Amino acid sequence: MFLLCFYIYIILGHRPKPTDLISCQLTFVHIIMFLTGGDIWLTDLFESLNIKNDFKCKATFYISRVMRGLSICTTCLLSVFQAVTISPSTSLLAKFKQKLKQYTIYAFLCMWSFNLSFSSYRIFYVGAYTNGSKTKQLKATKYCSLLPMNHIIRGLILTVTTSRDVFLVGVMLTTSTYIMIILFRHQTQCKYLHCISHLRASPEKKATQTILLLVFCFVVMYWVDFTISTTSTLLWMYDPVILTVQKFVMTVYPTITPLVQMSFDSRIIIMLKNLQSKHHHTIF
Repeated sequence: MFLLCFYIYIILGHRPKPTDLISCQLTFVHIIMFLTGGDIWLTDLFESLNIKNDFKCKATFYISRVMRGLSICTTCLLSVFQAVTISPSTSLLAKFKQKLKQYTIYAFLCMWSFNLSFSSYRIFYVGAYTNGSKTKQLKATKYCSLLPMNHIIRGLILTVTTSRDVFLVGVMLTTSTYIMIILFRHQTQCKYLHCISHLRASPEKKATQTILLLVFCFVVMYWVDFTISTTSTLLWMYDPVILTVQKFVMTVYPTITPLVQMSFDSRIIIMLKNLQSKHHHTIF
């Protein structure tokens, strides 16, 4: 929440970096993922509002699935954005630098439109869990279950989801490799020119290191979650232990991301130091 407020403050009142808008969306998505991943906060909210379990399950699973899709799309966009930003002026990507903000807005519209529409199947195939039901429900949480679906529809959904994930993760790995090659060349040139101190202080390098670390964590956690989800759906079986592991994996990346962003962003560190200084002067 602190990180989201910081990005909103920077975007509205100061000179934002090109990646701040993407990082702001990523932070918002991860807050919602964290709230829906454990199925705790929304459960308490819906119970306090006296909302039926069926609506609660549909809303929780739909929002969770949309945010999961937006997470991989936004992380991929952040990786591509950084690759274009640090690309040399002689590369093919250099011509896109001037229109990055415009392309970012279009990318946001496409991401939200696709994930909101594609994840709508959760509304029809998720419901409240009922004991002794004749339908072959797959109990996914304490109160919710996945309803049986046609094999063709299930295969189509799995194909589209797998294709999207493989494509986006492939793009992330490709851009990350491209970024590392550029950094290696830059480091070699700096060593040759004896300017190592400048290399260490480079904000581009810090931003690139942040994104590379986020991509690495994302790829590992995302594919563990994807493997568990796909296997459970195909076998139509959810073990409580596996479900607990999946929930843990789903919340690891949204938890790590803000810590990595705050530790690598000097503006946040400066702001915290200023707040600490003001607080110190106020007390004394």
